[in-house]
Amino acid sequence: MSELNHPEEHLMEEPSNDFLDTALGFAGMFGFLFLMGIVATAITLLQ
Repeated sequence: MSELNHPEEHLMEEPSNDFLDTALGFAGMFGFLFLMGIVATAITLLQ
């Protein structure tokens, strides 16, 4: 059993695309806030 104490010795288990991860994070957060704004506006207008 090898000790993996050094970052350069630890291989990534799964490849990652940092740009895609960041883009999906921004898109997801924008979508959530946009939906929350629409709901808040609808609640305000229906009162």
